[in-house]
Amino acid sequence: MRAYRLIPKWLRRYRRQWLFSDLTAALVSGMLLVPQGLAYALLAGLPPHVGLYASLVPLIAYAVFGSSTAMAIGPAAVLSLMTVSALTPLAAIGSPEYVGAAIILTLLSGAFLFAMGLLKMGALSNLLSHPVISGFVSGAAALIIVGQIPALLGIKVDGETASVKLLHIIEHLPEAHLLPMAFGITAALILIVSRIWLPMTLFRLGAPKQVARLTARLVPMLLVLCAIALVHQFKLEDKLEVIGEIPAGLPNIVLPDWNWSLIYRLLLPALIIALLTFVESLSIAQAVAARRGERLDADGELLGLGAANITSSLSGGLPVAGSFSRTAVNAEAGAASPLAGVMAGLMMIPVLLYLTGVFSALPLTVLAAIIIVAAASLFDYSGFIHNWRYDRTDGIAMFCTFAGVILFGVEAGIALGIGLSFATLIWRSSRPHIAVVGRVPGTEHFRNVLRHNVETQKDILFLRIDESLFFSNISAVEDRLLSELKRHPDTRDLVLILSSVSRIDGTALERLHQINKDLRSRDIRLHMAEVKSPVLDRLSRSKLLEKLTGRIFLSSYIAELALRHGEDEPPPTTETT
Repeated sequence: MRAYRLIPKWLRRYRRQWLFSDLTAALVSGMLLVPQGLAYALLAGLPPHVGLYASLVPLIAYAVFGSSTAMAIGPAAVLSLMTVSALTPLAAIGSPEYVGAAIILTLLSGAFLFAMGLLKMGALSNLLSHPVISGFVSGAAALIIVGQIPALLGIKVDGETASVKLLHIIEHLPEAHLLPMAFGITAALILIVSRIWLPMTLFRLGAPKQVARLTARLVPMLLVLCAIALVHQFKLEDKLEVIGEIPAGLPNIVLPDWNWSLIYRLLLPALIIALLTFVESLSIAQAVAARRGERLDADGELLGLGAANITSSLSGGLPVAGSFSRTAVNAEAGAASPLAGVMAGLMMIPVLLYLTGVFSALPLTVLAAIIIVAAASLFDYSGFIHNWRYDRTDGIAMFCTFAGVILFGVEAGIALGIGLSFATLIWRSSRPHIAVVGRVPGTEHFRNVLRHNVETQKDILFLRIDESLFFSNISAVEDRLLSELKRHPDTRDLVLILSSVSRIDGTALERLHQINKDLRSRDIRLHMAEVKSPVLDRLSRSKLLEKLTGRIFLSSYIAELALRHGEDEPPPTTETT
């Protein structure tokens, strides 16, 4: 019975009729694994076969713990960029030390993810706001594009930041080689056309919409094969920079060299990669689950992603995460369970055993085109406009994160993004919305006097506080109370409507004591209305209710009736909500 519990839930409930759909999805998404694995490994500064290794065992490991039926795990452009950013200061790109550091970085990020899953820390997905994530991903996409332009044009440039590298690219443009540039630009144009117009064209020619989309997504693999064929046909190996020899064979289990000094230096980058891996992958999985009406286990996703990265490190791979493009292909192809991912990973076995020689002639300029077009799809053009129009704070946070990545690099950009997420939260909570309200004629409802036609009482002031009260916003609340009392000099009863207040901390409680005392000296009674029961329970353990000059009312309407007619009400603690 215990052994049965070790079997993943999806496998226990597996249905025979799902097999064909999973096999079809595996064949289609597996075709994308080869060009993307090769491309993203090079982007990370690692040998190309490392990307193929990362497309095998990690997919199987994720299926054991993960809960998404269609999410495709593997190398990702943003993670590759973060990897090269973290490792470049530590070792020369492509050196054995660099590869060893990449293994440790992947292992640490996987360990962080798995530990967070064991500790049920799925709520960490809310650590970064969506605008900040979009700003970071857009900035990373711009970095990736700028970083791949030299390979596309066949030139060599230096520069740590995107702005510096872009200036160097402009300076070296006259040195661009015609043949690599022709190959690269042609490949990029083919990929762009296939994304934008090919699905629509095939659909108009009578192909089913799903088939049209899937065909368009397979163009990168077809492009790779065509480029290899052209290199062989016209003997272009000496005129184009190609991938070169890819070792055949399956990955060996590689135990990292425990360099504690290196591990210490990689802890922070690994944690950042782990958080971004989880947030991005979970957003992809949630989008698929929402469309399919499925439930997602955030803690299971942490375990699955952690296991995938740990096994990737042991098999000599690089950090892996959910892929936007492959997940879309997987879902469109009808993946019914994680078995599709397992079979897609198993497809790497014949590739690694028998087909590595084929891909050795793949031009780097074609891989650069694939990376550039893939990165361009990550850029959230509409997000900047939407966030700026909807909430300027979110818009500023998104733009600043984007600019931080572009100007200062990946780690500085993500650190700025995390800081902006917390700063935005603190800024908003420290400026609570407070409204003067009145009663809508003929009803018991109270609404903002600035937005509705309401009735108010000359000597009764109703203020609705739309935020919990704590140390960072209680001063703003107090200032607003005083300013409203100046505007309403005839006030004799001040009613605080606390329907939106879920907590009052110790600092806010002390200030309420002081406000109550100050109002008593001005012959103004302080009342509360619509107080939530948990808040009232806490207040009952303090002395505020005993010293309160006014009463606590079940509703604003009852408060108005009682105060307007001067009715004698029971003690405050008897009325709760």
